[in-house]
Amino acid sequence: MTLEGEVDWHYQRREAEETARRISGVRSVINLITVRQPTVAPDDIKRQIEQAFVRHAEIDAENIQVRVEEGGHVILSGTVRSWAERKEAEEAAWRAPGVTKVTNLIRVQVP
Repeated sequence: MTLEGEVDWHYQRREAEETARRISGVRSVINLITVRQPTVAPDDIKRQIEQAFVRHAEIDAENIQVRVEEGGHVILSGTVRSWAERKEAEEAAWRAPGVTKVTNLIRVQVP
């Protein structure tokens, strides 16, 4: 099954894919749905994500780097202490207005 179209937020894209996967007989899902976001300056997106990291006690904000390319593509890198922290950082990035894509290159480094 191939999904196409536009949504306003990433969680809507993810929910559409999860719903399609639950349909009986569906073997695979190709999710081509795009996230339609307002145009936000890359510096504003970066600042909002970094502020979100600081607000979340479980995210070690000092060890995560945020790069934002034109069009709202966010690239996360650095190291964290757990897979849960890595996932939370990605989800925090997706919540920032203007984000259309997140590439999570964060490595988990267990102490």
